[in-house]
Amino acid sequence: MRIIAPTTILHTHRLLPLFFSSLSLQSPGVQKLQFVKILQSRREIGGTSAKRMAWSLEKCDGQSVESATMGAVHPATEDYADEAIKALRAGQVIAVPTDTLYGFACDACSMEAVHRIYEIKGRKYTSPLAICVGDVHDIQRFAVTDHLPHGLLDSLLPGPVTLVLTRGESSILEKSLNPGLDSIGVRVPDCNFIRAVARGSGSALALTSANLSGQRSSVDVRDFENLWQHCAYIYNDGVLPSGRAGSTVIDLTSVGKYKILRPGSAEEETVAVLQRYDLVEDGNAS
Repeated sequence: MRIIAPTTILHTHRLLPLFFSSLSLQSPGVQKLQFVKILQSRREIGGTSAKRMAWSLEKCDGQSVESATMGAVHPATEDYADEAIKALRAGQVIAVPTDTLYGFACDACSMEAVHRIYEIKGRKYTSPLAICVGDVHDIQRFAVTDHLPHGLLDSLLPGPVTLVLTRGESSILEKSLNPGLDSIGVRVPDCNFIRAVARGSGSALALTSANLSGQRSSVDVRDFENLWQHCAYIYNDGVLPSGRAGSTVIDLTSVGKYKILRPGSAEEETVAVLQRYDLVEDGNAS
């Protein structure tokens, strides 16, 4: 698979203040080397090499300079799952494919990372985030499932469905995730890459569509290219075929009932499964 490099470049005049503020923390030899690099970068801006650059951040720990590339694009294959897991554990945000749309993901138990997602999207903090887990049996760690008919979850998931469930007192989710709500939307996408990352993280992933709040959803990494620079990595799985409707969102918090909160891309199939398990639509559904 061809690896795509970011084309969104920060202007040199915006980089210079960050550069000079970091010089005061570095030795004279490092300062000289960094200054040469900046001059080289200025000559590259506007050329073909600029289109292939990834935005990089540098920091000094007092002894050595660590460099972490932001906005690097890699194929969404298992070869890169460990890299994604390490980024999540470090509190970073990554962009990942699902079985519906591209999404921003982070460790759901890292409030710093969760806040970063809200900032990237320009999303209101009152708008809840869903979570993603690697396997159906993981759901019970984060939400109440005892009231659901046996086999229902396995019939619905993995797939393009978000199930809204009650958290319950046994949920290991941080209380500060979606404060004020006693329910949580849970996904198990039919996508090997994000499931492998969720399993390896040992946690749940906070997951939301990769776009600015209010703008159209992304089915191609190029759709949110202007936001690449805010992600540790972007994992590319090509153009996703399901369209922009997103997952079907179903409220299953009530015993024996369901509410369709968003039709999404799999409403008909999802309702058929729910009715096969004798669930009825809640007459109070809005």
